[in-house]
Amino acid sequence: MAMKARLLAAAATCVCLAAAASAFDVPTVAFEEGFSPLFGDGNLVRARDDRAARLLLDRRSGSGFISSDYYLHGFFSASIKLPRDYTAGVVVAFYLSNGDVYEKTHDELDLEFLGSRWGGQWRVQTNVYGNGSTSRGREERYLLPFDPTLEAHRYSILWAPTHIIFYVDDTPIREVVRHPGMGGDFPAKPMAVYATIWDGSAWATEGGKYKVNYKYAPFASDFSDLSLRGCRVADPAALSSDAAGGCDLLRLMTADYAVMTPQKRAAMRAFRARQMTYTVCYDAARYAAGPFPECDNSDEERGTFWAWGESKTVVMKTRGRGRRGRGSRTGAGARGRAGAASS
Repeated sequence: MAMKARLLAAAATCVCLAAAASAFDVPTVAFEEGFSPLFGDGNLVRARDDRAARLLLDRRSGSGFISSDYYLHGFFSASIKLPRDYTAGVVVAFYLSNGDVYEKTHDELDLEFLGSRWGGQWRVQTNVYGNGSTSRGREERYLLPFDPTLEAHRYSILWAPTHIIFYVDDTPIREVVRHPGMGGDFPAKPMAVYATIWDGSAWATEGGKYKVNYKYAPFASDFSDLSLRGCRVADPAALSSDAAGGCDLLRLMTADYAVMTPQKRAAMRAFRARQMTYTVCYDAARYAAGPFPECDNSDEERGTFWAWGESKTVVMKTRGRGRRGRGSRTGAGARGRAGAASS
């Protein structure tokens, strides 16, 4: 039985790697072509060739940028390298939102990266909000099967009228299929694309127990391979069905990143079984009335989660203090700012 379990695990790993090996063929844009600075002034450092940007967080400020256009559906992607070493309380985010246009009824799709006390052990959290449904958060959290601080990995969001897919590299990690019972909770208004780094000490690491320690600042996150494959909207406040006039929605819906093949679904299930630490779909403590209508639950899978949605089997492993010496952190921080200026 032990040998069989190892073989099944190896097969699942192969499925994930096979999916990741087939890269999506999507064009990228220069920063000037698709984005504008959002906040942070000097903490946003653009590469000399304008194909990448570094976001810094220090005592003075975080930083961020925003797409120059709003989109009604699309595929949005970036290669991201996360800050090294002690990063408790740090949040790096790549997301879609229209909160500046619809303050009380905003939509949002998030990939949020949550720092930790141990270098390289970042978690990623996905969120889905529609029509201001922040009181009905649809969060999931996952460990990453690699060290995201050593090199950049691609993270993507596919937002179609019928479904949403979150990707790590080219492996889907979550699919949200639009269900009639979701009503306005499915994002349906034009959104802009954001990238930010900020201080999330109040909640990001073990519920706010561990805060950002600015002794290790600046925290640097690199964004490259920026891709905006969406239906541009001239007026984000326009809600008519032809707001994205001229957009080839059929081409979007039939692209490889929008289609969930059996192979990709198997890769997604394997990833979730090994890496997912929390899902709202099994959080009976928070939602006693039952799971959301789009949740694809099973009795077998439910048995691997506690009643509050945390996994019984997928947990973050602590690392010894000897693996994150103070000297190496200081050096990494000093190199971070200098490296961005010379890129």
